[in-house]
Amino acid sequence: MTTTADLTYLRPPTATDAHLAETFQPVFERIAEGSVERERDREFPHEQVQWLKDRGLGVVRVPTAFGGYGASLEQTFALLADLGSADPNVAHIWRNHLAFVEDRLNAAPSETNDRWLQRFRDREFVGGGWTEANNGTFADLKTSVRRDGDGWRVDGAKFYATGSLYADWLDVLGRDDDGGVLTALVRRADPGVELLDDWDGFGQRTTASGTANYHGVPARPGDVFPAGERFVYQGHFYQTAMLSVLVGITRAVVRDGVAALRARGRNYPQALDPSPTADAQLLQVIGQVSAHAFAAEAALRASSRTLDHTAAAHAAGDLEERRERLVEGEVATARAQLVIIDAALAATTTVFDALGASGVSTTRALDRHWRNARTLASHNPRVYKARILGDWYVNGTDPVPNLAERGRGGQGD
Repeated sequence: MTTTADLTYLRPPTATDAHLAETFQPVFERIAEGSVERERDREFPHEQVQWLKDRGLGVVRVPTAFGGYGASLEQTFALLADLGSADPNVAHIWRNHLAFVEDRLNAAPSETNDRWLQRFRDREFVGGGWTEANNGTFADLKTSVRRDGDGWRVDGAKFYATGSLYADWLDVLGRDDDGGVLTALVRRADPGVELLDDWDGFGQRTTASGTANYHGVPARPGDVFPAGERFVYQGHFYQTAMLSVLVGITRAVVRDGVAALRARGRNYPQALDPSPTADAQLLQVIGQVSAHAFAAEAALRASSRTLDHTAAAHAAGDLEERRERLVEGEVATARAQLVIIDAALAATTTVFDALGASGVSTTRALDRHWRNARTLASHNPRVYKARILGDWYVNGTDPVPNLAERGRGGQGD
C-alpha cells in the first residue's frame, strides 16, 4: 500500500526556532563582523560560505530522517533573513542551492534522488542560473542539453549565475534535440565550464552573479531532469528567498541607524534639542524605519507560511488542494513583494534623515543598504504585481504565471 511518505522526501517540520538559532546565529554573527570591509573591498566571502556549509545550512530543510534539520519553509526563510542582516551577499548566494534542495525533496524517492540527498549531507553546494546570456529568454533557449552516449552534453551561456564561484554543482536549463526543456546539473570542476566574474551591478557585488559558459560539459545519468517536473512552487520559493534578504537588509538599517544616531556629537540649529538622541524628530525617523522593518518581517512570515501549505498538499498527493494552495501562495508572495520592497527602499533612504552629513561616511558604508536593496528589488517585476492582484480580486483572473505551471518559473532577470 502506498502512503504519503512514499510520494516525496517531504515530512512535517520538526525543527524548533530555538535549536535553529542556537545552531546558526553564532555563525551569522561571525559573518557580520567583516561584512562592511568585504563590501567596501569587494572581497568574495568564500570562507564565510564554507562556515555555513560546514554548519549544515544546506540541509536545513532536509527532514531529520534523511540527515537534515527538519525546518519548515517559514523557518528557513526567517533564517535567511537573519543571514541577510549579517551580510546580504552571503544570504543571496544560498538561493539557488536551497531551491534545488527543495526540488529534490519534492521528487519521488529513487536511487538517483537518494544520491542527491547524500551529496547534500556531504555539504556539496549548488549554484548556477537559468537566465540566458545575450538577452535570450526562456521562450528562446539557446543552451542545449543533448544526448551524448550514455549521458548528456551541455553547451551554452548563462548570466545571473548566482553562487557559481562557490559551487560544486551548477544548475543549467537547456533544450534537448526534440525541443524539450531539461535541467542539467554539471560539476563546476569539469572541463568546459567557464565562470566569469563580470557582474557589474552596483549592489550585491560579491554574489558571483556573472556569466557561466558551458562548452561540451558532461552531465551524467541521474543528473538531468525534465524542467516540467520541477517543484510547482519554485517561482514562489525563488522570490521569497530574495524577499528574505531584503527583510534582512531592512533590519540591518534599523541596527545601523540606531548606532549612527547614538554616535552623533552635534545637531543642527533648527533642531528641537541640541542632543541628537533627544531630538524628537530624529527619534521619529528611527521609529518609522523600525516600523518598515516590522512590516517587512510580518509580510515574509505570512507569505512563507503559505508555501508550507503548498508543500504539505504536494506531499499528501492532493492535486486539487495543491492547486488551491499554489494560488494562495502566488497571491501572498505578490503582496509580500509589494510590502517588503516598499519597506526596504523607504527604510534605506529615510534613515539618512536622522543622521546628518556624518551618515554618508564611507567608513560607515550605509549606502550599501540602499544599493543592495535596490539591486535585489530590480530582479523581478514589482511594477506588475499590484495589477495582477487587482485582476485576481476583481475578475478572478488566475494569478499564477504559465511558466510556474510548467515548472519553469522563477529567477527573474
